[in-house]
Amino acid sequence: MPPDLDPTDRRILRTLQQDGRLPNNELAKRVGLSPSPCLRRVRLLEENGVIERYTAVINPAKVGLGMTVFARVWLTGQDEDQVDRFIQEVGKLNQIVECHLMAGDCDFLLRIVAEDLEGVRRFQSQHLARIKGVQSIKTDIPMQRVKEQREIPLTPDSRATS
Repeated sequence: MPPDLDPTDRRILRTLQQDGRLPNNELAKRVGLSPSPCLRRVRLLEENGVIERYTAVINPAKVGLGMTVFARVWLTGQDEDQVDRFIQEVGKLNQIVECHLMAGDCDFLLRIVAEDLEGVRRFQSQHLARIKGVQSIKTDIPMQRVKEQREIPLTPDSRATS
């Protein structure tokens, strides 16, 4: 069950999502608290797992990984051992930056980064297709990123707004 988040907690979370490096005194000022209570709230949010970690957002193209593809993967079976083995192997492959177990047509949806299209092909043939139990891979190449949002929407009452 998710923890009860009051409006102040939500302001803290919205502000930290925009700038996770914000010093506590500046965060406190922006959310309308003094520094000590603000720090207590942040630590409680961390301890409760609401804040999982802090990270830097890197531009993939600036580090030579400008190609992103989505791969739909079908396994030869969906038993627990096969699914667990696939998940374990995917965890070892750094070019797979997202992996989702799916309900529906395919078994897994992967987001893969590579230097270019040839790098994607090489990664799929040398690594992904060699995972035991992989029956089929279908790759989708996005033409344009229309929206990419890492911030979780936090409305005052946790319901989506239009």
